[in-house]
Amino acid sequence: MAETIQPLAATDARRDERRALIVAGGAHVLHDGYTDLIYVMLPIWQPEFGLSYAAVGVLRALYAGTMATFQIPATFLAERLGATAVLAAGTALAGLGYMLAGISPDLAVLVVALFLGGLGSSTQHPLASSLVAHAFAGPRSLKAIGTYNFTGDLGKMTVPLTASLLLMLLPWRPTIGIIGGAGIAVALCILVLMPRVRPAAATEQDARAVGDHQPRQTYGFPLLFSIGLIDSATRMAFLTYLPFLLTQKGARIPTIGIALTLVFAGGAAGKLACAFIGARIGVIATVWLTEGLTTALILALLPLRLELGLILLPLLGIALNGTSSVLYGSVPALVAPERRARAFGIFYTGVIGSGAAAPVLFGLIGDKLGVATTLAVIGLVPLLTLPLALALRPSFAR
Repeated sequence: MAETIQPLAATDARRDERRALIVAGGAHVLHDGYTDLIYVMLPIWQPEFGLSYAAVGVLRALYAGTMATFQIPATFLAERLGATAVLAAGTALAGLGYMLAGISPDLAVLVVALFLGGLGSSTQHPLASSLVAHAFAGPRSLKAIGTYNFTGDLGKMTVPLTASLLLMLLPWRPTIGIIGGAGIAVALCILVLMPRVRPAAATEQDARAVGDHQPRQTYGFPLLFSIGLIDSATRMAFLTYLPFLLTQKGARIPTIGIALTLVFAGGAAGKLACAFIGARIGVIATVWLTEGLTTALILALLPLRLELGLILLPLLGIALNGTSSVLYGSVPALVAPERRARAFGIFYTGVIGSGAAAPVLFGLIGDKLGVATTLAVIGLVPLLTLPLALALRPSFAR
């Protein structure tokens, strides 16, 4: 990257750490909010543009697919222009995408708008993560990235909620125009507030974390990446088919909405809590804890009555989402500082792609065996991460 952020001395260092985390977290709030805002807008766009359900699905896939596809190219661009500049430009572009959607006269312009929005959002995950990782030293980066990871869940809740409230007062076009304008404001904040320091060599802590010749350099990141693929596939497949299980238990649409909210709330808490748990008991123990709980709780959910199942869902959300914090937070320990943005790009692209493909695969199982059996299979999948986590242990040896 053109600029490298690393720990400074004493008070200035702590101040810049806080600024980096706040600015990156703010970008995460906005971008994840933009991604989930589409769920609010699709029922409005369907009659507005005369869309079929298949076309609605394509619009959703367009934004997420563009975002996933261009994450790695965004890191290459950041290596030439700087992570801060590219993140700010991407944030502005995502905002402009929604502003364009707000004035789109037809479907073709809406498609272009969503493509631009996804292209802009492709910068956020790999670059904001790498900026936080560079700002914090050693094991402290695990807590920092876990906190950053948690902010995305805040965006998923607050931005769609803000849009829903605005839609009670305004038509949809000015509503998303206003929210799109927030992207321009956040982009300016990134440029002005993100701390910058002179390029420097890796710190001694970084060198110890990465290692020069140990297995962690050869096998550590691929093993971590594999755990991430399985974890993401489990999470997205479970969330896709949970409503069908609840329907079989007698839930109506409002109850299903409450159930998903319980899972998401637990997930947000899990991301934050597991980052600190991981820093205390270690990455491997945390993966075993969260993935083992995920399996146990999914299997326990299947025979429970609806009311008892709802009580279980927040805890399941904690386990289901908690692993991701320690996985993302462990990337800096396994990759050289100058390659972190690229590594984050690969990691996020893989987990998003895995999460997109998993519901299709498990849907084929569901067509053959039914929803309950499918969720039982989904519940067993996290056990595949346990031997991978054991194999990863040497990569964290000190």
